[in-house]
Amino acid sequence: MDMKAVGKWSYLVGIGLAIVAALVGFSPSWLAVVLVILGVLHGLFGADTDKVVDYGVRYLTLLVVAEALNALPIVGSYITTIAGAMLGFFGPIILTVLLAFNYKQTMALIRN
Repeated sequence: MDMKAVGKWSYLVGIGLAIVAALVGFSPSWLAVVLVILGVLHGLFGADTDKVVDYGVRYLTLLVVAEALNALPIVGSYITTIAGAMLGFFGPIILTVLLAFNYKQTMALIRN
């Protein structure tokens, strides 16, 4: 299995796990650790560091929209719960991509 496949599968499993756990109200402490590990794996092997700004904008947009959708009758609380779980998964991805981006930039400066 190549590294891109690891990144892709960690993303798919992480998103699926976050959504299912949010819908059924399953939130043990180890689940957060698993989501962080999956997020870091995707950030290392599946994410593109050239799109670091795009990742940040997506995260902030989801954060703002999640709270706004809470006002929807019946489904609002479910959507907000799912968005919160997804934010817990996306946070480590964005941090890993940002660190990898900074590492690449630093190495480029050192070489020049």
